[in-house]
Amino acid sequence: MGFPTILPISSSVTEILIPSLLLLQSPSKTIFSVQIIVIIIILDMKIPTSQLSQIHQTNVRTIANRYAAQLQFCCSQNPISYSLAKSVHAHITTSGFKPLGHILNRLIDIYCKSNNIIYARHLFDKIPQPDIISRTTLMSAYSELGYTAFARELFDGTPLSIRDTVSYNAMITGYSHNNDGCNAIKLYCEMRKDGFKPDNFTFTSVLSALALIAHDERECEQLHCNVVKSGIESFVSVSNALISLYVKCGSLSLSSLGNARKVFDGMLKRDEWSWMVMITGYVRNGELESARELFDGMSEKFQVAWNAMISGYVHHGCILEALEMFKSMYLEEIRLDEFTYTSVISGCANSGFFGIGKQVHGYILRIEGKPTSKFALPVNNALVTLYWKCGEVDLARRVFDTMLERDHVSWNAILSGYVSVGRIDDAKRLFDEMPERCLLTWMVMISGFAQNGYGEDGLKLFNGMRIEGLEPCDYTFASAITACAALGALEHGRQLHAQLIQIGFNSSLSAGNALITMYARCGVVEAARKVFFTMSYIDSVSWNAMIAALGQHGHAVEALKLFVQMLQENIKPDRITFLMVLTACSHAGLVKEGCQYFESMDHVYGISPGEDHYARLIDLLCRAGKMSEAKDVIQNLPFDPGAPIWEALLAGCRIHGNMELGIEAAERLFELTPQHDGTYVLLSNMYAAVGRWDDKAKVRKMMRERGVKKEPGCSWIEVGKQVHVFLVDDTVHPDVQEVYIYLEELGVKMRKLGYVPDTNNVLHDMEPEQKEHALSTHSEKLAVAFGLLKLPPGATVIVLKNLRICGDCHTAFKFMSKLVEREIVVRDGKRFHHFRDGECSCGNYW
Repeated sequence: MGFPTILPISSSVTEILIPSLLLLQSPSKTIFSVQIIVIIIILDMKIPTSQLSQIHQTNVRTIANRYAAQLQFCCSQNPISYSLAKSVHAHITTSGFKPLGHILNRLIDIYCKSNNIIYARHLFDKIPQPDIISRTTLMSAYSELGYTAFARELFDGTPLSIRDTVSYNAMITGYSHNNDGCNAIKLYCEMRKDGFKPDNFTFTSVLSALALIAHDERECEQLHCNVVKSGIESFVSVSNALISLYVKCGSLSLSSLGNARKVFDGMLKRDEWSWMVMITGYVRNGELESARELFDGMSEKFQVAWNAMISGYVHHGCILEALEMFKSMYLEEIRLDEFTYTSVISGCANSGFFGIGKQVHGYILRIEGKPTSKFALPVNNALVTLYWKCGEVDLARRVFDTMLERDHVSWNAILSGYVSVGRIDDAKRLFDEMPERCLLTWMVMISGFAQNGYGEDGLKLFNGMRIEGLEPCDYTFASAITACAALGALEHGRQLHAQLIQIGFNSSLSAGNALITMYARCGVVEAARKVFFTMSYIDSVSWNAMIAALGQHGHAVEALKLFVQMLQENIKPDRITFLMVLTACSHAGLVKEGCQYFESMDHVYGISPGEDHYARLIDLLCRAGKMSEAKDVIQNLPFDPGAPIWEALLAGCRIHGNMELGIEAAERLFELTPQHDGTYVLLSNMYAAVGRWDDKAKVRKMMRERGVKKEPGCSWIEVGKQVHVFLVDDTVHPDVQEVYIYLEELGVKMRKLGYVPDTNNVLHDMEPEQKEHALSTHSEKLAVAFGLLKLPPGATVIVLKNLRICGDCHTAFKFMSKLVEREIVVRDGKRFHHFRDGECSCGNYW
């Protein structure tokens, strides 16, 4: 028996929904729309209340089936279906019909799929004895939204007598999808203990859960045995999950990849995911040859396999192979998607292949006329990174400005570009414009300040970040510590070190490396050594930082021993390593050793020396007075010598008074870097040293005409958590008069020990008495004297200077250290000097 005779259809629902539904064009959508129209007509029926009792009495089952059928049509996941489901539910409620369990289950399912979890639970709670279907449906919905605690509460409230494998699967899958591998494995064990037999869905979820937490290959093998015993290894989804598990454990054991390949080879049927997981597994573990062999053996090469191979080549620095595969993909007319383009563009960015990257950009503009947001956003982000990494920051900004949609990656990419080329003002403006700032944003900005000479601004920004409620990660701490290193702010750096330990970041590699550099640049090389030898893990950056620290502080022999130890531990040196080794040799006059290490770069380690390495070699030779050998090196360079080469030669000529070669080097530098003040200062000082005052005056006049200003010498010292800065002939510091008086007192005592002011270091044409006075007002002398006055008795005095320490100050500090019986540490523009008991760590070789 059908519904009774009805009154005319109202216009409320039908007039609004039916016309729009008839606009659907595809056959499948047309069928769906007709079904929905039937529901709408039924819902719009005016059923007389007097007939409701007759309906209930005559055929309840028929009505229930009609409602169930109507709800079945509403199962499609779209807003119209959900709206109609609510209308059906309202009709059931107003009609007085008492729905049966299967109708309630269907309603709960629809509400769950429409993310109306609260009303689904409200409906569930009204059921006196909910069955396993409604419970499982609600558990899955809770898990999908991340509420695994609510899902587990519902599961635990389900009597064991009505549980089934599906309910266990729902809960295990919920844990797995929410990255809770431990609870997923525990529940699987409980499931076996309770006597329920796992199926292919169970093992797919359990294997995925184990991949999240596996620490030992044996754990993988034990679960694999369970799969084999259950007889369901032949399911493709299970085999894929097994391969994925072994692949993720590949970093723990080389045999794991072998086990993954055995599962793969044993599969009777494979899908796209099978190939992709196996190829990706090889790629992630650096087995590119095996990945390529597998790829070449595919009868049908899926797009994801191409992308996996290209991405793998790029990730491991094989950009030529990646480009070759990209070309083959194009020739075989495989669709290029956003993953393909981003991998290739990233490879070009990392390898400096600007021209090829730009060609790819042009091809994208030509082919992708109206790219979707899903395509455009990652590709544009990669292009911004390509341009700034290749030094074209303005082009990067142009791409950024044309983007219709941006995310954190976009903003951070262009911010990194400005920071990388030292355009800090542009970076600050962009930072202020950003709609949202993530942790990476703050880290990039803080690091940018620190690396470009704005350490104080970097620390202020770090504090501002914490005030805004953002907790810094270890990388952000590393950036702040780098700022302390640039400032020489030892006490602030120590505070950050203490905070790292308190928060639990003391095992961080990036923070540890930053601490080594910070302590070394602040003059406390022993603290740097302690950090290095107590780090739980060290990489090549750690070794480089420690070798640099020892070399800067005059411990060249120890630095070279550490380099040898690095090689013994099979850590491959890079170009930075050799820069540090050559610098250490240069500071100690180890010419033979330095030349040997330079030769080994190419012959032994396959590293082609760059201009910076040649500059270190020339500095090494010049410091040792081997000017002709240095000139020979320059004449045989495999490239045109740049500013670093001539600067090293000019510095050597100043030390040894080689005027002819020094003038030649200065003239080349005037052509290459006409605005660099150091060239003019060195040349004028060389003229002054030999009494050529007219030539010195000409150089100074040239500076004025070209608008070049000499960087003023300044020194600073940290006392009482405050940095005190002194300039030459300072009259500004509030305690400077007290400092001058103390220096006079020290001078009298030092003369009794044999100190004689070296007026040759006063490169001005003046009387001897005036020269002695000029020497006493040098900024480093003022800073050291201030430290001796204000620091606690016996404390080490650590002073930092922006320029090279003068010869007289160097001599004076040796006498001071002996007189006051304290260690004095001075960092100038090149290295550290540790003065103890009348001696300096440099051995007077500087």
